[in-house]
Amino acid sequence: MKLVDAQESFLRHVTIERGLSTNTISAYRRDLTGYLEWLALNGVDPAAEESCAAVTSQLVSAFIAHVHDRPHSPLTATSQARLLSSLRGFHRFGLEEGFASSDPTLGISPPKLPLRLPKALSISEVEALLDACDGDGDVRIRDRALIELLYATGARISEIVSLNVDDITDTQGMLRVRGKGNKQRLVPVGSFARAALDAYLVRVRPVFSARGRSTPALFLGPRGSRMSRQSAWLVIQGAAERAELTTHVSPHSLRHSFATHLLNGGADVRVVQELLGHSSVATTQIYTLVTADALRESYQLAHPRARATSTRIDGSG
Repeated sequence: MKLVDAQESFLRHVTIERGLSTNTISAYRRDLTGYLEWLALNGVDPAAEESCAAVTSQLVSAFIAHVHDRPHSPLTATSQARLLSSLRGFHRFGLEEGFASSDPTLGISPPKLPLRLPKALSISEVEALLDACDGDGDVRIRDRALIELLYATGARISEIVSLNVDDITDTQGMLRVRGKGNKQRLVPVGSFARAALDAYLVRVRPVFSARGRSTPALFLGPRGSRMSRQSAWLVIQGAAERAELTTHVSPHSLRHSFATHLLNGGADVRVVQELLGHSSVATTQIYTLVTADALRESYQLAHPRARATSTRIDGSG
């Protein structure tokens, strides 16, 4: 089978069968298009019959080395790992569908990724961020509801701006969130976030909605259209500047803060996993490392025998 035909079949498969997000599909298409273009320059014509069977593990390795070593735009280890994941999914699909008799990505290991701990805001920094949205203006009321909901639910910014009014359920203050793969989960909404949301829904959203076309979107811009991820990001940046926070603040900072503060407060890691919408608890467990660091620091500061300068038992030190 032709590689170009296999690419389109694979993209249809992950779109329809696996229900992946638009952003993930776009990333797959971008990765595979670059891959096929490189293969065309290196002896494998993607439009040739049976070109799927012509790809070898040596070619895949050479392509990974190429994107790693290119002088103008080398890929980071994280990007390389994502690219290899795209190629693995594509060639595994080809093997399962009978387009090829082997998977040329088998045995190729992704680069080792450095452990990057999420950066969480302190509780006082979150409060300062929220206080920076105080005011009677329509936009400020909406902004406070947006940030309160991000911190209260730990949802991704894409999940929040995709919410519709009907996603606010009447079941004990729960929010219906659609995550990756269009999977739905119910997340509790605390009293502070609910109060901010109610103020926005009663006082602001009807005003914004009247200025645009009818839309079920929960969060609207002043012209009545659904807020975009970029506009929500700017809301958070503006609040951080007004709060004079020196820590880098992004929508994901609030998600990290949500998870870290829950674990610090004694929440079970599997409960946090469910609230975040992680498919694997291993993804959530990175937050337990943050908590462990906080515990270690507190212990070293407070325990008389934890510091290197502690007095020896025999009194000679």
